Amino acid sequence: MPIDFKDSDTLRLITIDGRLDSAGSDEIATRFSAMSSGAKPSVIVDLSQVSFLSSIGIRLIIQNAKSLQNKGGKMLLVTGDNEHVSGTLESTGISSLVPIFTNIQLAEQAIAG
Repeated sequence: MPIDFKDSDTLRLITIDGRLDSAGSDEIATRFSAMSSGAKPSVIVDLSQVSFLSSIGIRLIIQNAKSLQNKGGKMLLVTGDNEHVSGTLESTGISSLVPIFTNIQLAEQAIAG
């Protein structure tokens, strides 16, 4: 399952593409953890190309968001126009821990404060 990142001065953008189900989450768990471990104080995770998001995928996001928070960082999620993923995330209440945005520019503005 494709996962990649791009760094700017103050943030890291992680892009995930595919299914964040049990198999997909297992496949990227180690890389995602390494990518979001605090190399930058802010991490934006782009989920706009994720075709399916299960509870295991949500758990992976939450674990890494909490780990980043414990190091003084912050994780934000971007769903684009992916209604399946945004609906799944909103129904879990994850936005109280990890803010959700419709595009990368809005997430970057939230980081800039």
